[in-house]
Amino acid sequence: MKEKNILQFEKYKLANGVRVILVPDDKAVSTIAQVLVETGSKYETKKLNGISHFVEHMVFKGTKKRPSTKIIAEEIDAVGGQMNAFTGQEETGYWIKVPSKHSKLALEVVADIYLNPLLDEKEVEKERGVILQEMAMINDSPGRKIEDVFMDLLYGDQPAGWSIIGTEKSVKKIQASDLRKYMQKKYSPQKTVVTVAGNFDVVKMKEVIEKFFGAKKRQRGGVMRKIVENQSKPQIKIENKETDQTHLILGFRTFDMFDKRRYALSLLSGILGGGMSSRMFLKIREREGLAYYIHTANELSLDSGVFVVQAGVGHNNLKKAVKLILQEIKKISQKQVSQRELKKAKDKLEGGVLMGLETIQARAGFVANQELHRKEVKTVDYILEQYKKVTVADIQKVARDIFRNSKLNLAVIGPQEGEKDDLRKILQV
Repeated sequence: MKEKNILQFEKYKLANGVRVILVPDDKAVSTIAQVLVETGSKYETKKLNGISHFVEHMVFKGTKKRPSTKIIAEEIDAVGGQMNAFTGQEETGYWIKVPSKHSKLALEVVADIYLNPLLDEKEVEKERGVILQEMAMINDSPGRKIEDVFMDLLYGDQPAGWSIIGTEKSVKKIQASDLRKYMQKKYSPQKTVVTVAGNFDVVKMKEVIEKFFGAKKRQRGGVMRKIVENQSKPQIKIENKETDQTHLILGFRTFDMFDKRRYALSLLSGILGGGMSSRMFLKIREREGLAYYIHTANELSLDSGVFVVQAGVGHNNLKKAVKLILQEIKKISQKQVSQRELKKAKDKLEGGVLMGLETIQARAGFVANQELHRKEVKTVDYILEQYKKVTVADIQKVARDIFRNSKLNLAVIGPQEGEKDDLRKILQV
């Protein structure tokens, strides 16, 4: 498909169900090979919470052909390449990026770790310690930990409310046999998307992809447990902790990634907290001096969504900051934004999308993430056109749809144990 030279890609499917997207660019100096799997922490049981993330770590510990981390790492380091992986609630991904003349190597190695990990018991014990240290690092980072506190407040004791990394108790119980069973069940061809982006020979790359991924047997794959939401009034969760700054997330339940209102919601988020000229930034940081960082985010998943405002403030300024954030939220619900402000938000978003696609890694992510969950890839032109159609009335409507007391949540980390009652009094829209 061609889109005014913004992005070109080819999509096809192997006989076993693996979906492939090629994003060639003969001007690129590198190539990235990426594998995404439709599984993550939402696909786990409580007993094995954190197993998706554990698998992500373990595949780099060795394969039959490359039996150690050292061998895998040296093979990529030797050509100046990079490799990494990530685990989310609904996806797990692996990628390797190399200079273009080594494109085949990137695909071969990422296929090897996906298809043939050893999952050695001794290495599992070693990596368990690494993961526990990662967990400790997160617990020592309140700006990161606040996200887990918020998700627990929002969803409680169900997969969406559990930490992606797991708990100390669950991680200590996971064994090599559990990892093998998990990969056998969840890493199915039909749940897998292989993407190659950059400068490479398309014909030869198709042959390599078929060779490595085409032989994997079809299987059903994992099933995600649907989220249960039954909130009726504002909710608060405070993790009392001695910190140098109080971190907060104030958020509202929204809707899933397929909802047509998502375009208006993205622009609403941009107006409220998307950059240094946004309403929240100018009010909370520039005029009041209450926070170094404040921003909004719009996270939509397969069966739910959330709009959040995240900030770090002085301990004595928590209630004032929450009041001012809520004021801005009420204001945008009660009064339509101006045409000028909406145009600025659209121009900013378009610029961000286009500049974001300058790297091959971003291009790979753009097509692969859409394909993994939506089972289709909308073009850049199509997506930008949907944003252009959004009106000031649409912005106000989505604001009124989501900014309600029955959808309002506040999570806090800091020495604020005695502030819950006062916060509850002001937590109204």
